[in-house]
Amino acid sequence: MLNLSGRVKAPSPILMMMEGRALFELGAFAASSALFKRMPRGDGHPVLVLPGLGASDGSTKPLRSFLDDRGYAPYGWNQGRNLGLRDDTLQGMLDRIDEIWGMHQQKISLVGWSLGGIYARELAKMRPEQVRSVITLGSPHSGSPKNSNAWRFYEFVAGHSVEKPPIETRMHKAPPVPTTSIYTKTDGVVAWQNCHQEKPVCKVKAKQTENIRVAGSHCGLGFNPSVLYVVADRLAQREGNWRPFSNVGSRKAFFRTPGLDAVVPS
Repeated sequence: MLNLSGRVKAPSPILMMMEGRALFELGAFAASSALFKRMPRGDGHPVLVLPGLGASDGSTKPLRSFLDDRGYAPYGWNQGRNLGLRDDTLQGMLDRIDEIWGMHQQKISLVGWSLGGIYARELAKMRPEQVRSVITLGSPHSGSPKNSNAWRFYEFVAGHSVEKPPIETRMHKAPPVPTTSIYTKTDGVVAWQNCHQEKPVCKVKAKQTENIRVAGSHCGLGFNPSVLYVVADRLAQREGNWRPFSNVGSRKAFFRTPGLDAVVPS
């Protein structure tokens, strides 16, 4: 288990200052349109994308544009800025799932960035019959929520303690659907160890839970080309035929240079 409370700390000030790298990752996104065309295409199923703390649907527009180009039906959460978990926020997300389900009559994949990924995991626990898979990007779902450089801001805007959310939950517990946690060891906002899923005791759940490490910043995860490749690969799998990400062969050789570091088994 990685999240030993006495040894995990919030990212250093140096890593926090390095979050400016996200601008270069955005530039890499803009320059990678030809590469994106070679990435796996989807089957048209709906994907709900949830933004991080303090962000809105505007922050996930590049990711949703990518998903639309790859053949999915992407949706924003339509709730303005993400100012923490409140009763109306939770109900709004559940209503959004019902709305999308009503339009497609298909299970929905959830992709959540940072705090949005924590929401995605909890929504999948509440509505497993409507959720196909979950992908989180730099989401600190394990360990202490104070192992972060954003917890004070969260408490300020949400109006409650980061350690006492307004719903009963075991955040570290994986959802009962295929779940991928993407993280970076150079995250300047949250402790990367807290983005690493624990291995479920249940063998069935263990076979549908994975951790994938990439190179990049926290603030650039939503448009980092390496991340988008992993997202495309994960979403392109047939429903009911999920397999862990395999970084082998030519894929391994290709992604060592841009920094995709391989699967870290949970």
